[in-house]
Amino acid sequence: MKKISVIILGLFATTVYAGECDINIEATATMAYNTKEITVKKSCEEVTLNFKNNGTLPKAVMGHNVVITKKPDMDAVLKDGLAAGLNSNYVKAKDARVVVATNVIGGGESTSVKFKSAAFNTNDPYVFVCSFPGHSSVMKGNVKFN
Repeated sequence: MKKISVIILGLFATTVYAGECDINIEATATMAYNTKEITVKKSCEEVTLNFKNNGTLPKAVMGHNVVITKKPDMDAVLKDGLAAGLNSNYVKAKDARVVVATNVIGGGESTSVKFKSAAFNTNDPYVFVCSFPGHSSVMKGNVKFN
């Protein structure tokens, strides 16, 4: 019985830990994220970014995504993303300045992407931003680490 209890406790602890390594962000057609700050836990080797667009419009009209990059690189990443276009999710292919990016999604859609927390230099400032044209001025926030 003691052995079974230890196994069950171990499974429960893993489930709780995995949830702590998830970041959940939502957006609407009003061009707003539901948060201005996200936290990447240093204790999480792998992080899952879950993104949901609560709007109703298709992605070609009012799509949203989440791109994480260093704050000083944001403008250049956005400029190169604009040139890359919607088919590339407004992110330049293999852009080393981008830590992680979700696909552009339309209203009612969700997406997830996994990334390694070791990809960050926690001494540098990072931001998350929507790279869909015209959205970055209001759809952005800071990335914190703990």
